[in-house]
Amino acid sequence: MSVRPSFRLLAALGFLASAGSMALALYLQYGKGEEPCPLCVFQRVAMIATGAVFLLASLHGPRGAGRWVYAGLAALTAAAGAGMAARHVWLQSLPPDQVPACGPTLDYLLKMMPWQKVMAYVLRGEGSCAVVNSTLFGVSLPKWTLAGFTLLTAWALLAGWVGRRRPARTGGAVV
Repeated sequence: MSVRPSFRLLAALGFLASAGSMALALYLQYGKGEEPCPLCVFQRVAMIATGAVFLLASLHGPRGAGRWVYAGLAALTAAAGAGMAARHVWLQSLPPDQVPACGPTLDYLLKMMPWQKVMAYVLRGEGSCAVVNSTLFGVSLPKWTLAGFTLLTAWALLAGWVGRRRPARTGGAVV
């Protein structure tokens, strides 16, 4: 007889992974002085959203289709983060002559433009997003972020699937 972990436990672990990722990002910013580019900031928003969905799911502990609602929302926010991280990795892989010019800071953009235009601008990317400021084990941080978001997307879907209850068995008959 195999024991399946509960949806609540799987969601709590997803939250801890998201929180750990954010803790590392904040350590790099405030402990090491590495300023995030605008695309990094948007990836942080996606990580916080993913973590929030996982936290709510673990606190709520839904049954039935509710598990899939939370799993779907967590997968959606993580997939959005993966898309942004993939764009970031792509920008960093461009030859120097094809890198977009550096633009204004995110604070300035938010003061001067509506948020929809700011999002479009940031997602296009700019010169500061193409710079590889630091690596971990020789891999750029956006690549690590892409891997993390990909794993969180898969984890959310796995939690929805594995966290479901099996029918109770009594004497060989399914009840």
